[in-house]
Amino acid sequence: MGRGAVFLSGAKERRSRNVGWRSRDVLRAVALVVAFLVAVRLLWFAHLLVLVSFLGILFGLAVTAGVDYLKRWRVPRGVAAVLIVFGTLGLLGGFFAWSAPTLREQSRELRTKLPEALDKLERWVEQRQGGVIGTLLGAAIAPGKTGDQRTGTDTTATSRATAPPVAPASASDTTTRANGAADQRAADSAVQAAARNSAQQAPAAGTAQTGAGGGLRDRVLSAASGAARYLFPFLSSTFAVLGGLLLIVFLAIYVAVEPDTYHDGLMRLFPHHSRKRAGEVLSAIATGLRRWLVTQLIAMLVIGTVTTIVLLLLGVKAALPLGILAGLLEFVPTLGPFLSAVPAIAMGFVDSPQKALWVGLAYVGIQFAENHLLIPILMKQGVNVPPALTILAQALMALVFGFLGLLVAVPLLVAVMVAVKMLYVEGVVGDTVEVFEGEDDDDDE
Repeated sequence: MGRGAVFLSGAKERRSRNVGWRSRDVLRAVALVVAFLVAVRLLWFAHLLVLVSFLGILFGLAVTAGVDYLKRWRVPRGVAAVLIVFGTLGLLGGFFAWSAPTLREQSRELRTKLPEALDKLERWVEQRQGGVIGTLLGAAIAPGKTGDQRTGTDTTATSRATAPPVAPASASDTTTRANGAADQRAADSAVQAAARNSAQQAPAAGTAQTGAGGGLRDRVLSAASGAARYLFPFLSSTFAVLGGLLLIVFLAIYVAVEPDTYHDGLMRLFPHHSRKRAGEVLSAIATGLRRWLVTQLIAMLVIGTVTTIVLLLLGVKAALPLGILAGLLEFVPTLGPFLSAVPAIAMGFVDSPQKALWVGLAYVGIQFAENHLLIPILMKQGVNVPPALTILAQALMALVFGFLGLLVAVPLLVAVMVAVKMLYVEGVVGDTVEVFEGEDDDDDE
């Protein structure tokens, strides 16, 4: 009996430990799943607002550094934030107002000469169909040309060469020949009218047959317009653009004026035993984002200035707008410099292929100096973002969210990397890792 009692008590204990989910647990799990799906749906619906707000917070973190510096001189935080934000906007507005005549003239020249440069590039590649460049680019430059289009003049010449010779006419055939000439002129007029009608219908038919009709200029402009519609859908509304800019400006001011308010509010979302670590992680993310943004702004200014000077020395038309474009696209690492080099190289083709080659080499040299000299100096004690992860993050964000996703891809990657290093690599795996570059050296000192 003693053994039986022990057995029964052990069975009851096992049953008490192996109790399945109760109804309350199932309802709680379902509620959590539904809440998660609703939150994801809401974020997807308002993703433009979320991305613009992230940009505002990002710029607010950079403004906070300036406000902290001015506070040492007994300048109130509110006044300092307003001075920094609107002072920066005033400087930018003054620069564009000062350079407006030159910028307007060179932008008009850029819009006029760029199609001409594309046509010249196409002709230059077609003249080298037998070489390596023609082999690589010939199919991409002129895929829509059929055999009749390429040899149209040769076909005409061949038909003329194979036409039967005309026998000399006698005097008695003069009247007959005059009537035949009149009939021939009427037939030629009918043939010409039919040719004009078929020529008007040819583009649609040619596009349907080849699927790649048109020259390089038409395809590039069509691809650019399609990319613009995909990447910049928000530009269709002036009010949306103005509202987004105002949201970024005022978010930057509010975050810089009272950063502790938002930090303490976030801390209240975490349990008491986790608040210290959560505060360390959030502070590290803010520091990493601030350092990255300051680095990018300095790099934008340097690259824009250097590119403009180099293009002026090379004699490239529209050097000022091309330099400003290079500086602005520097905010998008890896992809931005490549995108800014394309119109500059095309403008070099307006003068000669040799100048286009020099422009391309100049852009390569500028990027080499930036990646090996400027960025390492600026990114001391910053977050080292691997280039492969940068490209993948930019491609994913651009594919899902368009141009705004491309803008915020790298700073989001910086924030994620800091959180992963501190929460997973250090907290879960247990390895010691550098969150910022040169951190150990500072500690040793």
